[in-house]
Amino acid sequence: MSRRVVRQSKFRHVFGQPVKADQMYEDIRVSKVTWDSSFCAVNPKFVAIIVEAGGGGAFIVLPLAKTGRVDKNHPLVTGHTAPVLDIDWCPHNDNVIASASEDTTVMVWQIPDYVPVRNVTEPVVTLEGHSKRVGILAWHPTARNVLLSAGGDNLVILWNVGTGEMLLALEDLHTDLIYNVGWNRNGSLLVTTCKDKRVRVIDPRRRRVVASNFEEPIALQEMDTSNGVLLPFYDPDSSIVYLCGKGDSSIRYFEITDEAPYVHYLSTYSSKEPQRGMGFMPKRGLDVSKCEIARFFKLHERKCEPIVMTVPRKSDLFQDDLYPDTPGPEPALEADEWLAGKDAEPILISLRDGYVPVKNRELKVVKKNILDNKPPPGPRRSQSASDAGLSRPALEEVLEEIRALKETVRAHEKRIADLEHKLGQFTNGTE
Repeated sequence: MSRRVVRQSKFRHVFGQPVKADQMYEDIRVSKVTWDSSFCAVNPKFVAIIVEAGGGGAFIVLPLAKTGRVDKNHPLVTGHTAPVLDIDWCPHNDNVIASASEDTTVMVWQIPDYVPVRNVTEPVVTLEGHSKRVGILAWHPTARNVLLSAGGDNLVILWNVGTGEMLLALEDLHTDLIYNVGWNRNGSLLVTTCKDKRVRVIDPRRRRVVASNFEEPIALQEMDTSNGVLLPFYDPDSSIVYLCGKGDSSIRYFEITDEAPYVHYLSTYSSKEPQRGMGFMPKRGLDVSKCEIARFFKLHERKCEPIVMTVPRKSDLFQDDLYPDTPGPEPALEADEWLAGKDAEPILISLRDGYVPVKNRELKVVKKNILDNKPPPGPRRSQSASDAGLSRPALEEVLEEIRALKETVRAHEKRIADLEHKLGQFTNGTE
């Protein structure tokens, strides 16, 4: 008689549990827009949720501790002229969040530590470069202020939020709608899924696909017949991937290993009500004293329900094996360094004593004078008349921005003339 050998894993008994009713966020009108993003973003300070809004797009930001019933007059973050499709907290500043919208723009917002009295309507910066709706956002994991956006124009754009400028535009790499985008750990490569059923690994600084159309998957996991999109969340510290089906009522989780069969089913958290979206807390926002290894924020129609994933342990001591050093809030690179070709691993922190979020750090946007552009760092080469440090697309980009600035100047001059005319009427006593 042969005995079945059970694979050893410290995560075999991970279980999920919803918080008590008074620790949920109630009376939130979660957005009904048809889009396959998570609709929720969380960090150690705030939970942000895309909500229904008349005549534009909005999302609500709540301090984590502000649980219970949300006041119907609670201030919203408004400013988009069409529905918000995606939101993402900056990994290097817990008070900065980006939003993408059907109105073709990306806006970056500074959220105060206190609850504002009225709606937040003025973004720190508005990023305009897409010609169709923008549905995907992803901050760079190690470089300060670098934000990726992808839109219905099949275009991926990388921005320097600190200057408001477009760093790179990845054109002609996708033949159809981009479904999702993810960075690798140090931000040297990104991966995309697309409606054309191809997975692409892209080197953004060289503007090219380095791998695509993989022959055979190393592992294939059959899922149920639910037709909702799967929202994947991967925790590199534990090598666990969580799959949350939108419109489904369960979270399935698997451990990933380096040896065959590579993907090992752990368990499924099941509930009665389907999820309309899901937020995933960064590791530094978890309660290490309770052996919490993941926390989800499940969106219902009118509420947000935190779900805690725990490894059962008897000891109250810090569990080193569950909590290796994890990426902290400090960036490892500046945007210009990354653009020039430098890579750096995330700066790690220990969670032994827990993590205390830092106070509000203001995002300062210093718009560059495009007429005073310095060449990028690196070996100098002789410049031809047609290539003064700028490629053809970059040159056209500069010319387009000059035209836009001239238009803005003309508009301001017209406004000044109108105001001076009004002032003249006042002084002449005609009004």
